[in-house]
Amino acid sequence: MSTLKSIETERLILNKWTLSDEDIDGLYAFASNPNVGPNAGWKPHESREESREIIENVFLPYHVWSIRDKATGRVIGNIGLEPDRRREDVNSMEVGYSLAEDCWGKGYMTEACNAVVDFAFREFGLVVIGICTGPENVRSQRVIEKCGFVFEGRQRKGYHIFDGTDRDNMVYSMTREEWEAK
Repeated sequence: MSTLKSIETERLILNKWTLSDEDIDGLYAFASNPNVGPNAGWKPHESREESREIIENVFLPYHVWSIRDKATGRVIGNIGLEPDRRREDVNSMEVGYSLAEDCWGKGYMTEACNAVVDFAFREFGLVVIGICTGPENVRSQRVIEKCGFVFEGRQRKGYHIFDGTDRDNMVYSMTREEWEAK
């Protein structure tokens, strides 16, 4: 993949993940919380080694940033772009993210998501960006709506999650024209 740029917002710094102890510890600190991963469909991390493997095998091959609080330098989440599985022949990507529980409700993810959406439309010339969340994840739905994504519908049994079940997806998108009009 191309070189991933750091992105700076008012309160956040988004950096490419590394296999440094600081990044591994930062991911493990929030990803081991049982209230974080299941909202996004993945199991809580059980060890630092598991967090290292996720960085190496899931984050580094794609466009995934660590989210750091600019004031403290602490890793508080992650956000990334991956191929859009619902639009195979369209120049599109899908956004995914997670955030430390103590940072929920403070506008951090909306700030990070807006920055990544701007980056993606500018850098990759996308036609559309997709994003999905589970029906029960109302907090994520609120972030998605505040960022200007449009609800497309509910995809029944569209995501196989870590516990072996299949859950519905709330599917949203933003077209280039909608982004330009913001």
